[in-house]
Amino acid sequence: MPKKQANGDDRARLMLAQEAARIMVEHGVRDFRVAKQKAAERLGMSSRGSLPRNAEVELAVSEHLQLFGGGSHANHLDEMRQTALAVMELFEAFTPRLVGPVLSGTADENSAVNLHVFSDSPEAVAMHLAELGISYGPYERRLKTHRGRGATANTFPGYRFGHEGATVEATVFPIDGIRQAPISPIDGKPMKRADRKSVKHLTEAVSGMFVEGSKADRREP
Repeated sequence: MPKKQANGDDRARLMLAQEAARIMVEHGVRDFRVAKQKAAERLGMSSRGSLPRNAEVELAVSEHLQLFGGGSHANHLDEMRQTALAVMELFEAFTPRLVGPVLSGTADENSAVNLHVFSDSPEAVAMHLAELGISYGPYERRLKTHRGRGATANTFPGYRFGHEGATVEATVFPIDGIRQAPISPIDGKPMKRADRKSVKHLTEAVSGMFVEGSKADRREP
């Protein structure tokens, strides 16, 4: 009996993760907690029970995009990564790093290109945007970072702007913040960051897959 109960709980968590993923992709909900609560309400399940972890929902988002997005998702992701490369080149002086859905491959039509840039003077980033003639809006992002044996939440300034039809969010960290990434709200581990060279290799690898796929298509009888 306990085994059947566990299997039932696992199935419920899976259903909630899949529904939360659908809500995030189709309705542009960016908050995992909100998406899980909405999913629980829609499925008539209690949000007080064992909700799926953020990592489970992110996996479901990836599977949803692969299943329903197909080639259009791959093309959109490549376009966003190309945009990231262009912006990272503009911000080379601030040692930019790509993070978030565009890096992980879970970006959808509602996702922004998320960058971490580094400067002991956030105003210097704003001045750089102004010099480039880019209109921007400020924001603040609260992120957890490791301090000693524990973790503390800190607020970091950022600037949101448009580039090549995409929304870009550049969060500013102190220069020494490049040594340790903040904690990911998805899996509790340090956020994955990628420099411009790594992002370029990522796009080239995907382009190579497209080329091989096209060759295979032409060989079909």
